[in-house]
Amino acid sequence: MLNSTLTLAAQRGVALVVTGFAAALLAGCSMGGMFGGGSPAAETNLANASPTPAAMAQAQTNALPAIATECPPIKVRTGSEAMFYYGNGKVGDPRALQYQGVIDKSTRNCVVSNGLITVQMGVEGRVLLGPTGTQTSVTVPVRFAVERDNAAVFSEKYSIPVAITPPAQSGEFVKVVQNVAIPYLGGETITIWVGFDTGK
Repeated sequence: MLNSTLTLAAQRGVALVVTGFAAALLAGCSMGGMFGGGSPAAETNLANASPTPAAMAQAQTNALPAIATECPPIKVRTGSEAMFYYGNGKVGDPRALQYQGVIDKSTRNCVVSNGLITVQMGVEGRVLLGPTGTQTSVTVPVRFAVERDNAAVFSEKYSIPVAITPPAQSGEFVKVVQNVAIPYLGGETITIWVGFDTGK
């Protein structure tokens, strides 16, 4: 009698577990996406959504020429790849050099859309102390510029702080400029320039 009662209880327990699991599955299915929680109507609209021939033609009309997908080159302007700071007005005397800055790398990437090339450009460099240098912090002036057919369409100077922690004799810096939008029609010559701008 006891065995049959336990068996009946076990069967009921299994049935309850199975019923609960099925209910959980059904509840999970009705929740929509993990990040959305969309309604059945919204799911139906998404399922039926497809580009019309007119929309596809419009997208092709708005596409830029193939050459516009190429990112303009970035170059370090001649004469601005290094900067030197001397003490006591002894310009050019290596023994009086307090510090110098050098540009090691420059890079860029682009996104082309709706008649614009949106550029993100960056530079990496170092400041090195000279024989008389004792600085623990130096600010270097770096200018980014963009020319289209030899005319400036963007030019901005940035003051970049560089920390030099003793006993180190140098410090590194990185500067990234984002979201510079350049109008593009097709066929223009575009160049990105970077370099130290000491005001000379």
